[in-house]
Amino acid sequence: MTDSKGLAETFLEFGFNDGILKGVKEAGFRAPSPVQQRAIPVVMAGSDVVAQAQTGTGKTAAFGLPTMNNIDTKGGVALLVIVPTRELAEQVSEELYRLGHFAGIRTVAVYGGQSIGRQVEMIHRGAQVVVATPGRLLDHLRSKRLRRFTPSIVVLDEADEMLDMGFLEDIEAIFGYLPEKRQTLLFSATMPAPIRALSKKILKTPTAIDVTPKEITTNPDISQRYYVIHEREREEAMVRLIDTESPSKSIVFCRTKREADKLSTTLLSRGYSAKALHGDMEQRARNETIATFKKGQVDMLVATDVAARGLDISDVSHVFNYHIPFDPQSYIHRIGRTGRAGKKGIAITLVTPLEFKELSRIMKVSGATIKY
Repeated sequence: MTDSKGLAETFLEFGFNDGILKGVKEAGFRAPSPVQQRAIPVVMAGSDVVAQAQTGTGKTAAFGLPTMNNIDTKGGVALLVIVPTRELAEQVSEELYRLGHFAGIRTVAVYGGQSIGRQVEMIHRGAQVVVATPGRLLDHLRSKRLRRFTPSIVVLDEADEMLDMGFLEDIEAIFGYLPEKRQTLLFSATMPAPIRALSKKILKTPTAIDVTPKEITTNPDISQRYYVIHEREREEAMVRLIDTESPSKSIVFCRTKREADKLSTTLLSRGYSAKALHGDMEQRARNETIATFKKGQVDMLVATDVAARGLDISDVSHVFNYHIPFDPQSYIHRIGRTGRAGKKGIAITLVTPLEFKELSRIMKVSGATIKY
């Protein structure tokens, strides 16, 4: 069933093979996100793509599902994904493995700090998908360590981040080693001039996709602040904030389920009234947790974005961003849990110096004034 714009409303409509559909189900995906609705049919048709989409919009699946759907599991590397950081390489590789392993697809993450020999061995042992950072990939290519390395599909993910990190020359050099006949997909949160120029060099008559929010704003009843911390201080900084602010009812947002569990356990051990809320919990347990929070039997929820979606609780005094969210829409959604029904609210975000650029982007896109 398609919507009024002719976009798929279920993953079944894309015509994925059974293995890929099993991966979609295991990942817990219910309906395609906007970037998935627009990108998947175009990628499956074999076109090049230049897509503007924020982190956290489902773009890994938007390029991963259609590209892995047709991969020959008996062939060599068919899909190369280039990402800016080691952390992202691990994250994207894990997600592609989760989506593709039922279809027999093997993934390898390639980045600096790992054994070179081990990386090469894993690629040569039958990986179909390589997720790599530019520096280490270029090193492998220049040293001619990779035999028959001819990926038919190449994805540049977070292209603007690679530009900011000074990888543009490396990217151009990498494409000099790749097959001329290929499908190329470029994903970027923003489209500065150097990225537009790069897209003209490496893409052939691409389909342009833009799913960035045109206008998002914050509630004026919410007072927004941030504190700069070092990564190792994050947990202690959170505890100090709770002591200083004395929130009557608060939600602490974490990026991962594991982080939510760990922080809630720490807070409980220190005598705070806290409970975790995330997608790995059974629905009944989630409902019970939300009910105890609404009744005031628990003062603090330590939650992931997905688990907190749709929460309608009018008396939340504080929202804490334990980690900065990946995109402005998530930020707006998170802090919108406070300052409801005409009440005042407080939103506080912890950021490291490395994360400050992301905070600046949130302020720019949302027009929010986040005070130090």
